[in-house]
Order: sequence, then structure tokens, then C-alpha cells
Amino acid sequence: LLAAMAAVPSADPVAYALELVASSVLQAVHLCTALLAVQALPTDTVARLAAWLDRPCEHGVPGEILFAAAAVTVVAALLCVFVYEAHPHVPDEVVYLLPARYFADGVLTLAAPPVADAFDVDLMANDGVRWYSPVPPGWPAILAIGSFFGVPWLVNPVLGGLAVLLTWQFVSKVYDARTGRLAALMLASSPWLLFLSMSFMTHLLTLTCALFASTAVERARRMRAPGSVVLGGAAIGWIGLTRPLDAVATAVVLGFYLLWTGTTRLRIGSTLLLAVSSLAVSALTLPYNRIFTGSPTTFPLMAYTDAQYGEGTNALGFGANRGIGWPGLDPFPGHGAIDVVLNAVLNVSTINIELLGWATGSLLLVALVGVSRRWTTADLATLGAAAFVAGLHSFYWFSGGPDFGARYWFLAIVPLVVLAARGAVLWDAPRNSPGPLGGRTAATFVLLSVVTVVTFVPWRSFDKYHHYRGMEAGIRRLAEAEGFGRDLVFIRGDRHPDYASAAFYNPLDWNADAPIYAWDRSPSARREVLAAYPDRAIWFVEGPTVTGSGYRVAEGPFAAGSLAGDAGP
Repeated sequence: LLAAMAAVPSADPVAYALELVASSVLQAVHLCTALLAVQALPTDTVARLAAWLDRPCEHGVPGEILFAAAAVTVVAALLCVFVYEAHPHVPDEVVYLLPARYFADGVLTLAAPPVADAFDVDLMANDGVRWYSPVPPGWPAILAIGSFFGVPWLVNPVLGGLAVLLTWQFVSKVYDARTGRLAALMLASSPWLLFLSMSFMTHLLTLTCALFASTAVERARRMRAPGSVVLGGAAIGWIGLTRPLDAVATAVVLGFYLLWTGTTRLRIGSTLLLAVSSLAVSALTLPYNRIFTGSPTTFPLMAYTDAQYGEGTNALGFGANRGIGWPGLDPFPGHGAIDVVLNAVLNVSTINIELLGWATGSLLLVALVGVSRRWTTADLATLGAAAFVAGLHSFYWFSGGPDFGARYWFLAIVPLVVLAARGAVLWDAPRNSPGPLGGRTAATFVLLSVVTVVTFVPWRSFDKYHHYRGMEAGIRRLAEAEGFGRDLVFIRGDRHPDYASAAFYNPLDWNADAPIYAWDRSPSARREVLAAYPDRAIWFVEGPTVTGSGYRVAEGPFAAGSLAGDAGP
């Protein structure tokens, strides 16, 4: 089972087979190394460690959970500043941060740029009058809070810390204090969580809302408090305003949880309350949709992709027209059974790397639960929640690509760390009822997690995510060094990453006293931009794909109006 998940599929079957064998051998070597290292520890040391991890929680949140949550926020913020440069890297992040900026400014759209071809940003819709992001509004609205205070890069790190706290709150109630503690600590050391907390992606918001809803539903079930169900439903509704498919996954899982527990009256009433409050908040998207598409049921993003790539290409379901032509990320035309299998294998293999960052394979303990045949009902429900998230997303043509692991399956991260925590317990007692956590098992878990934090996270963050996809904040530094002021700056290179990295720094007002960054796309577009800004000095800057390094001034500054009517140098 572990060998089958040891490598990411390749287009070359022979290379894939060799990588599976090599990775499996390396994982086995690392497991033996970890076990030998733990065997060398003094007995009293491992006993104290096990007692610390296994002790009951009398009241409140344990100190180590508070520390872990704070550490996630601090580490993710540091990664965002020093690795990510507090700068968007994935195209989606650009169109989350732009609406966050204009939402914070109190508007729903911007005026269309003066020359559409020269200010063309992927996933930004332009109807000739308005320029806006077609993505759902839930995440930009939350990100706008950070933008208003000038710290949008701090929003996801804070949500990452909250996710750890909510995981403890929920899991310790559904299972016990030991499982809750182990799951929360594993989550806190997860590279998957830390890297998404470093980013500007939507997934931390949906995870935090799902965990809040889960905690509220559990409280309502335990204390018969219907008001908690309403709050949980509102959180699911906000997921619907952010990632609608994640909202469906959360609502179905928690709906079954409510129907499964408590008295008949409580089950039915609470489930109805959850559904109504979820739909009430999600319904806010109806007037939002109408503003942009003229129809409450037509989402701006779907209208954008239909117009750009063909009708139905980005829709759920199966068919020959699904997919928007990314052969490197979606190798088979359309969406069918082979795509479902390939996407699943891709996602499972990346989860085996990113979930815990363990050199033994992150799914080692999860696999142990699967083969132990000692499942509890809660274990099966937890496994079912993870499987439902994966199964629901099989109806979508895209796996999520290389950005932040199996990000479309991110809601499965908490069920998976819970199962890993259960695997740690079963490791000690394969035949008998689970007893106290063994010292050697506890030490192995701590050793592998510490190694992840001190080796995997620093390496992976800089090796993969520093200047990821060629995006970097070099134009920001160049503007300060050269003193662009209110000048007109032409960016040479590709739309992404060269122009996208610079376009993010354009002002919301196209006539503001700030640098205006235009894409040097063609001589005709350049002439139109020069005519639109006759009173600004002019620079030509080469982007990273042109220079092979960072942004560099190629020519300029030219005096305002000196290139009028000309195609420029």
C-alpha cells in the first residue's frame, strides 16, 4: 500500500516504476533509521514524553496546543515575508488580492483600463466599462480586512493558527484528549498546512470555517444548543461564497453526523437548521452574480471561463468538452474514468509527501489504521469524511496541479491527521484494546515531526515556493531603487509571470499619482498606452523570463511625450 503511494505518476511508465521502487526503499530505510534512533533514547526520557502526550486535559486548551497554534501563525507569517515576499505567485492569488484591495476601498469593480491589451491579467474580466475579478467573493471579502490594515499577508497565517485550535476542540470531544492532542500537533507540523498558511489561497478559510462549523455542530449535539447549529450553518454558507464544492462536502458530512447522533427530534430539527442557515448565507451570491452576469444563477467565474475557453469547459461532470487545454496538467482530453484515476493517484501521492513531510511517507500511520481491522465507528466516519471530499472532487476535471499539493482535497487534512493519531495508538496495541501511548511510539512521532520542521519545511519552502512560477516582488524593489514616482513603466516578457507580478502593483485609479505598469505586448498596444498617458516619463523594464534573473531596466527614462506617435524603442 505504501509502495503504491511512494512516487508521483510520470508520463514515462518505466521512470514511474523505477521511482516507485527507489522511493519505497528510501522510505523503508528512513523508517528503520527512526526506529533505531528512538531505541537509543533513555527509557525514562521516552516514558516522560509519552506521559506528556497522553495526559488528560482537565479544562481549557492545553498550553502545548496554544503554543502550536501560535507557532503556526508565526512560522507561516515568516515564510510569507521571507520566502513568498508577501507577493502573489499563483495566478489565482493575483485575482484574490486585487478584489481584496478594491473591496477594502468600498467598491465592487474598477474602471476598465484605458488599453485592454496592455493591461491584460489572467482571470480579470473586462466588459469595456468594468474591470473585476470573477472569483467568488467570500475569500476576497475576508482578505479585504487584511488589505484595509495593510497586512493581507497575515490573514492566512492567523487562520492557520485558528485551524489548529479548532482541531483540538473538535477532535478531543469526538474522540478523547490524547487523539485531539496528537492530531492538533501533527496538523501544526504539517507542511501542507504551513505552506497554504503562507499563501494567499482560499483553502485556509474553507478549512477554518469547516472546523468552526464542526465544533458548533458538536456543541449543539452535546449541549442541545440549536443556536450553535445556526452559527455552524452560517460558516458553511461562507464556504459556499468561497469554494462552493467544499461547502457541499462540509454540509453533507455534518448533516450525516447530526442525523446519526442524538434523539430523533434533535437530529431532524438540527439538520434542518443547519441546511437553512447554510443556504441563507450562501444565497448572498445570488445578487452578487446578478450584478456581474445579469443572472442570479450564473456565476461570474463560469461566465468568464465559458467565454475564454468554451461553454462547459470548467463545469462539473464528465464529457469530451471538460478542461481548458492544459496538457501538462490535464493530459487526457475531456473528463472521464481515466482522469478520475489519474487525479486520485496524483493527489494521494502528493499527500503522502506533503501531509506530514515524514521521510517514511506521511500516510504510514493512516495505512496502519486501514490494515489493522480494529476500527472504531468514529474511525470509519473519519475515513468516510476524507473519502467523500476526494470522491466529490472526482466530478471536476482538474486535480489542482502542483500548487500546494492536493489542494482541492485540503478539507481531508484533519480527518487524515486524526487517522494518523489513531494509527499511533494502534501501533502500540495491535491485538489488545488501545492503552496508554507507548514511549517509543511517542518518541518516533516527535522525532519525525521535528525532522519535518527543521529540514523538510525550510528546504521545500525555498526550493519550491521562492519565486514560484517565476513570480517575484522584484518590480517593487526596482520601483523604490529607480524612483518610478508616477511614471509609465512598460514590462517586457510574458503575461505571466513578467506582467502579472508588476500588474499587481498598479493603483486602483488609472490616473493616480503612482507608477502605471503596462504590458509591452505589441507596438500597437504601446502606441495606445503612450497616447493615454502623454504626461508621464517612460521606462522599459525586462521581466524575469527575458533576463533569466530578475527585473531589469532596459531603457529609460524617456521624457513625457517624447515617444508620442511612435512605437517606442
